[in-house]
Amino acid sequence: MTVGSALDPQLTATRIVGVDAARGLAVFGMFVAHLIPEQWPETLADGRSSVLFAVLAGVSLGLITGGPQKPPVDARNRLRLSVLLRALFLIALGLLLWTLDSGIAIILDYYGAFYLVLLPVLFLPRSGLVALAGAFAAAATLILPRAPDTAAGLTGSNLALYLPAEWFLTGYYPGLLWLVYLLLGLLAARSDLTRRRTQLALLIGGAAGTILGYGGAALLGADASAHSDTVWELMGAGGLASAIVGGLTLLTAMPTSARIARPLLSPVSAVGAMPLTIYTTQIILIAAFRGAWGDGGSDSERLTLLLGLVVGSLLLAAVWGRLLGRGPLERLVGRLSRR
Repeated sequence: MTVGSALDPQLTATRIVGVDAARGLAVFGMFVAHLIPEQWPETLADGRSSVLFAVLAGVSLGLITGGPQKPPVDARNRLRLSVLLRALFLIALGLLLWTLDSGIAIILDYYGAFYLVLLPVLFLPRSGLVALAGAFAAAATLILPRAPDTAAGLTGSNLALYLPAEWFLTGYYPGLLWLVYLLLGLLAARSDLTRRRTQLALLIGGAAGTILGYGGAALLGADASAHSDTVWELMGAGGLASAIVGGLTLLTAMPTSARIARPLLSPVSAVGAMPLTIYTTQIILIAAFRGAWGDGGSDSERLTLLLGLVVGSLLLAAVWGRLLGRGPLERLVGRLSRR
């Protein structure tokens, strides 16, 4: 999803297979969330796939800026410049995709805006990242329920403030809360995702957060549904994303399980290695689909497109990755950001 992000996963010379696999699952989850018939009940993919992408965005942001080993002070400005250029690219691409009639809430420009906010805190110690995540969570809990429904309700006719208000307060992925997911991923990367201790902490802590968030909401009658942006969804969806990242990195790292898990997950990991290309292609194809079927298509047509996207992505990622390496958009953003 990356920029150094979930949506630009060129991380290090040695890839973390579990992270790629988690990213591939997030891609398929977005396909499901975007194309299942609207009258169907909420699925596991709704909301949670985009939260997984956000956590992975933070993971990748941490990995391309040194991972657990913070770079020397004289190298940090170069890394910040790289993240800045990636952020601007994502904002431009996201705003361009918004002009298509896809019916999808594009996430790329939000990611770009979030990276800009995180630039000054990229190299905070882990305790600082925890404190910052807590501050954002507390602020979101207090402010978001009182925010107007649209950015225009905050900014009026001031166009210069419209997008920032949309990105951080009133939009589909309000940054005041969603930055917590990125900080969670950044903290995971700074804790070394190749360590068994980190993997287990993500798996166990994430499972506990999932139970506390969704279980607590069910017991109290609170709202933890997709994109409700409540503290219950934050714990539930954020915990689930953490558990997936921790579980997959653990599964693909332990010698006893890696022999089976790595080949089994390799097609999904290949998709997760070029998510920006596949995400963008998905938006274009869905926009074309909506243009051809003005009513949005029948249930069977939407499910057929969903199956086509899954199969097509698996084939594209396998063939392109084997023959050409990085995806075309991943390669482009890497060159633009000097990485």
